[in-house]
Amino acid sequence: MEPSESAAPDSRLRRLAGAWRAGLRAARPARRPGAEGHATGQRATGQYASGSPYVAGPYTQTENHDSPQLTAALGPGRSGAETERHLSWPALPAAIVAAAAFVLGAGFYRAFTGGHALFPSATVGWSLAVLTGIIVGHLVALGRSRWWGGTGSGAALTLAVLLLYGWVSAGLVSLTVVLLVGVARRHRWRQGVLHGAVDILGIAAGALLLALFGRVPSVEHPWNPDTWTFYTAPEVVLVAVAYLAVTRTLGWYLHAPRSGGLPTVARTALIRQGLVAAALLGIAPLVCVVATAKPVLLPLFAIPLIALDSTLWIARARAEEQLRDPLTGLPNRQWLLERIWTALDDAERIDARAALMLIDLDRFRSVNDTLGHLAGDRLLLQIADRLRLALPRGAEAARLGGDEFAVLLPVADSTTSATRVARGLVAALSSPLDLDGLTLVLEASAGVAVFPDHALDAEGLLRRADVAMYQAKRDRTGVEVYESKRDSNTPDRLGLLGDLRRALDRHEVQLHYQPKVRFDGQVAGLEALVRWVHPERGRVPPDEFIAIAESSGLMPHLTEYVLETALGQVAEWRAQGLYVPVAVNVSPRDVHTPGFAGSVAARLARHGVPAGALQLEITEHVLLEDPQRAADTLAALTAHGVKMSLDDFGTGYSSLVHLRRLPVSELKIDRSFVARLAIDNEDAEIVRCTVDLAHSLGLLVVAEGVEDDETWERLRDLGCDAVQGWLVAAAMPPEETTAWLRARGSRGWQRPRAALPAAAADE
Repeated sequence: MEPSESAAPDSRLRRLAGAWRAGLRAARPARRPGAEGHATGQRATGQYASGSPYVAGPYTQTENHDSPQLTAALGPGRSGAETERHLSWPALPAAIVAAAAFVLGAGFYRAFTGGHALFPSATVGWSLAVLTGIIVGHLVALGRSRWWGGTGSGAALTLAVLLLYGWVSAGLVSLTVVLLVGVARRHRWRQGVLHGAVDILGIAAGALLLALFGRVPSVEHPWNPDTWTFYTAPEVVLVAVAYLAVTRTLGWYLHAPRSGGLPTVARTALIRQGLVAAALLGIAPLVCVVATAKPVLLPLFAIPLIALDSTLWIARARAEEQLRDPLTGLPNRQWLLERIWTALDDAERIDARAALMLIDLDRFRSVNDTLGHLAGDRLLLQIADRLRLALPRGAEAARLGGDEFAVLLPVADSTTSATRVARGLVAALSSPLDLDGLTLVLEASAGVAVFPDHALDAEGLLRRADVAMYQAKRDRTGVEVYESKRDSNTPDRLGLLGDLRRALDRHEVQLHYQPKVRFDGQVAGLEALVRWVHPERGRVPPDEFIAIAESSGLMPHLTEYVLETALGQVAEWRAQGLYVPVAVNVSPRDVHTPGFAGSVAARLARHGVPAGALQLEITEHVLLEDPQRAADTLAALTAHGVKMSLDDFGTGYSSLVHLRRLPVSELKIDRSFVARLAIDNEDAEIVRCTVDLAHSLGLLVVAEGVEDDETWERLRDLGCDAVQGWLVAAAMPPEETTAWLRARGSRGWQRPRAALPAAAADE
């Protein structure tokens, strides 16, 4: 009757029982209509595709009183046959159930052929039946999965019947409880069979030890406590130990995750196992004594037995609270890490993918500071409720702290499907929220990492989802999937970071210069582009090592190097009579660095270069984080006479507000619009509107990525002021740039008759 310790959510027992059940039901139609991923708004009981969480509560999207349905969670991409192939009946549960059935069948056969009764009759039989019924009612009242083990009441009663009437009667009690509770909680009876099988094997182990002591009790010849002596105590203790050893060994093997160690609740349960053992030793012999001397009093044992269960479940509830966020009721980071381990274990077993996404609310801090922490907490409650409703079937959510949430997809068809889910969640969380009549819009950013594509363990998956999330937050893209080339903490990237740092110290990083020309052929300026040839890897793409610098804190050093080199080259050209302004790209981190404007002015003075000869190219991202500091820095640079250019216009969150707040004199249209200008009317209209808008604000317009005559003509007709691209010239080393400037200094640049080859991706 006492199968094993209560099943932890990340346990083999949950997974194997769920796999068994899903395999049996794979050919049946789904109980619930609706495509995967559609929210129904129902509250969850904590059952999932690959296990149940420790924390019972409404933090998944669908209600599921059944044991886990892996078939539904696998998504539409898997057929029923494929599901059965992956989720056939696991070998260990099948062996346990078969062994228990054999043992119980052998006992019944022996009883029938030998003319033995299965259970005592008269007063003692009815009293035991009443006590069993009370315990069954108590177990059913516990609700959900709690009755599946860990109850001292069931263990004490089973052991008492074993000592008094033998293993056949004890096995019958265990089987009866499984059937009765299975009928009452009909959605969970298959899982109960597995627990009952474990319990029957424990009973058999205790009976075998009794037989070794020469004790073979039966209904007709019970082991009467009147015959017990002082030497009986060790026998009773050893029988209890044998029963506990088998049930707990099998139970812990089924419960414990194969990776990541024991769950927190399971570790806490180790302590209460001592209480269960003490209850077995103390109460079971007393039940035997009362059953022999005064059986009518047996039902009174329900009071201490139920009290024992309540004490144990209070301890478990306190342990579960450690895994729950107290504000939202969602699981916390500790639960998430333990749950990820099991999800990865399951995904590896069925050769599937699992996905983790971290979601962060943008601008929540400002809302919290403006409206107060109490309002912020209420807002988080709304966000948590909305996240619950938006979760697809099988997904699990947790709150990591502050305004950061996590969603785990135990089974994901592909990276694309996981990204699609993330976009749906971001869209749901970005919808307007109502707080005391005040409508608030909080945008969200999500990062996605997929097993086994991006990481093979829980910590790695969490860290890489975090990297992707901050990338999405920084670029304002909403959702980003982890990319190793954008992660500066991989071993390869860390090595490249060290090499880049040394290359800067040794002046091995070079600057190439790409001209910008007006439509009259006059050179409008040059853009300094950084190039690095690694001694072993060869040419490293600028996007790659610049991303490393931005994410590692090396970006200010790289910007200082570029400014120093570019200003030195400008001073050299001016000494040669070549007066051409040079543009240098700076990152948002540079603009947010205290003293940046002063350091630029100091470099200009040191090289003797007028401020008008330097142009800094920035993006709108400088205003997305700490906009006041960025505005102060840009205003200081403008006050020094440094010109500003807005780069990559149209690819980010371009807006009139940004154009009004940024002290720029030039706007650069991104190459993505220019490339299809001649063949795409929509892009042409975007460029025309951009040119008109910029001119109305008094800004010059430069088009990037001009590669052919037709694009040149269209840009001229649209009123663009200057162009940059391979049609004019590729980025050139300083010596070639000097020769190019000298050749065109007097007569200007002449447009060739045929377009040059397409520009390189990093130009």
